[in-house]
Order: sequence, then structure tokens, then C-alpha cells
Amino acid sequence: MNHHFPLPRGGELLLHRYPRTAQHGLQAWDAADEYIMTELMAQEWSREAPLLILNDGFGALTLGLHHLHPYSMTDSRVAELALAANARDNGLDPDWQPLNSLSDWPEQPGLVLLKLPRANAMLEHQLACLSQVASPDTLIIAGAKARDIHSATLELFEQYLGPTRTSLAWKKARLIFARRDPARVPTPPTPTLAWPLEGTGFSIHNHASVFSRASLDIGARFMLEHLPANRPGRVIDLGCGNGVLGLVTLARNPDARVTFVDESYMAIASARLNVEHNLPEAEPRARFMVNNCLDGVAPDSADLVLCNPPFHQQQAITDHVAWQMFVDARRVLRRGGELLLVANRHLDYHQKLKRLFGNQRVVASNRKFVILRAIKTP
Repeated sequence: MNHHFPLPRGGELLLHRYPRTAQHGLQAWDAADEYIMTELMAQEWSREAPLLILNDGFGALTLGLHHLHPYSMTDSRVAELALAANARDNGLDPDWQPLNSLSDWPEQPGLVLLKLPRANAMLEHQLACLSQVASPDTLIIAGAKARDIHSATLELFEQYLGPTRTSLAWKKARLIFARRDPARVPTPPTPTLAWPLEGTGFSIHNHASVFSRASLDIGARFMLEHLPANRPGRVIDLGCGNGVLGLVTLARNPDARVTFVDESYMAIASARLNVEHNLPEAEPRARFMVNNCLDGVAPDSADLVLCNPPFHQQQAITDHVAWQMFVDARRVLRRGGELLLVANRHLDYHQKLKRLFGNQRVVASNRKFVILRAIKTP
């Protein structure tokens, strides 16, 4: 696997995905990163105005342009950790300005570099925010795999910003160029999308980047049928998304404490909002943590871990995130504590749990999903 990202003016960066494991073997940048860096050689923009980089997965753009002291905005704690780790590997000072997806945006940037996010809702949110802060002189360059740039994508840029054009494809990547039309009225971003959770009276609020933002995902729906009731102790909703599993757990277990954990800032903000809005009396029993799985959580400190694990990291399909979740769950569970997870049947997590915990049991299954339980034994 190539870990050396070439810089257009010569030299290279040593880049790894985060966490650095041999299990996923995926490159820490893509052709769109290379294309953007090469294209900048031919572009002019105001160097006096802020440089803003959005959705830089592992630091290729931020570290390649670190000498310009960019703002680097992400929704991902893992991306933040990757950026810091790759900076250390390259002997670079952290001279960028980190922003998370809920931070204030810099006003009137001279240049904006945007890697297209996975979710269209997140792209709309970011374009709406850009329409608020960009000047007509702001150069906006977005990059992605060519297959991920559709006519509807370009229509969103034109709707929120103004005149938009695309590049030719290069190494199966394509760029989008846009500027803000001064005659266009800026569009305020929609803060959350809410929908009722059937059978509970709860209203579930979702920020733009939350998985299955518009409705309850079918895996979580199945898991809700099998959550415990009237149990005390400490519960962790790991990879919580909008927090629906932890929220219902709080409601059904009045003596339990629930910690909501996700690597997405918007996911944790959504989970916090859902507890505040639906169960304000349970707020003292709830904690919220933006984290890479369970980094830094004390061993032997939890009684139950709930998990609806992802099988992708950004656009790459991989199970290493789920494996790290299982390993971390075993570490933080007390003896006799349980991991309860829901997953697509075809992912075959049975063997992983048996290998790690020495046991596993099928709690329930349907045609698409399975719910598994593993217990931490001596």
C-alpha cells in the first residue's frame, strides 16, 4: 500500500489512515486530493483572506497546505486524530486552525476546498453555510470521484452559490468550481430535521450528517424491540448516531446511566438534543462523548454496551471500525457485562465475537438483521 502522497511542487507527505492498523489496508487519500493540489498550481486567489478546507479525511489537503495556515473543518473526531498523527509523522507543527462542524465559519474566505461529504444533507448544509460567509471573490473548489458527481450535485452548488462548472475527469476524479453570485440571497442552513418515533411520543432531531437522518434506520428499529428494561448500571450507546437506542434505554431503565459515544460532532449534538427535548428529567443520567470508539474510557466500568456498528469509514467499505468497537467494548465491560449489537446478517460478526469474547448468542434475527449478545467472562 502506497503511503506517500505526492506534492505538486515536489516532495511528498507520509499519510496513514487512522487508526493505523494493517487490517484495512486502505490509502489515506484519493485522486481528488491529488487533483485539487495540482489544480491549485494554476489558480489565483486572495492569499490575505482565510483558506478553508472542508471534510479533509486524513490530512492530505491540510498538511499539503499547512504553510498557508488553513482553517480545517470536519465533523469527524477520527479525522482530527488522523490529521494530528500524520502531522507528527511528517515533523509538521499544528499550524492549521481546527474547526468542527458546529463551529463558526470564517468570514469571506479567499479559497474554499471541499471534499464532497458522503451525505447529500451534509453537502446542502455546508453549501448553505458557504452562501452565508463567501464573498463573490471566494474561489470554491470541490473534489470527489467522478461517479459521485451528478447533475443533481451541480444543481445544489448553483442553487446555494451561483455559477458552477466542472473539470474533465482525471484518474476517475472530477472537480467542481463555483463562486457566489452576489445577487443571490444567502440561504440559512436548516439546523435539524425531526420526525416522530413511533410508539414512544418522542420526536427525534437530526443534524445534517447523521446516518439515516430522515427516518429510523431498520437496524435500529429491530434493536429497539430487544432493549432491556428495568436494569440498573452503566450503559454505553456506542456509535450512537442520533442516540435513539440510548434514549429509549434511558426511558425503560430509570436507574441506569447512559453514555452516548460517537465520532461525529453532529451525531452527539443530535443525541444531546433528543435527550433534552424528550427526557429532560433524565439529563442527569446522560453523558455525551465525541470520541474514537472508547478511547480513554476506563476498563471494567460498564455493564452494557449497545452497538449498531458501521461497515464503512467515509466512502470506504471496511469492518475495522466495528472490530475496534468490539475490542474496546470488551475492555470497558465489567466481568459479566454484555455487548448487545445489531448488524446485517451477511457481515457474520458471530465469529468475531466468539473469537474475542469466547462466546456469543443470537438474541433475534430476521431476513436482513441479527441481534447478537456476548458476555465478558474471566
